[in-house]
Amino acid sequence: MAIGSTLPFRPAGTVALGATATSASVPLAGGGDSVVVTNTTTSLAYVRFGADPSVVATAADMPVLPNSRIMLGINTLITNVAALLASGSGTVLFTRGDGSYL
Repeated sequence: MAIGSTLPFRPAGTVALGATATSASVPLAGGGDSVVVTNTTTSLAYVRFGADPSVVATAADMPVLPNSRIMLGINTLITNVAALLASGSGTVLFTRGDGSYL
């Protein structure tokens, strides 16, 4: 946990998405208003959240740097996520929960 934490992150569920240069989507697990996106690949990932399984990610969506993670705020209507990689293939993890960090 980061120093200066205002409300420690409490994970509720994690899903793994097998990502390639073509968009793929999965339903999110758990509940909460935050998602930690962990890009385990050596390629830039793009992610997009949506309220149904038809969500598609493009290179115009939120970038997540290689081998890094980012926390994003979402609302309770968000049930699915899509991702694609700039190149190659690998796993992008999505952990939904409540809380934040500085």
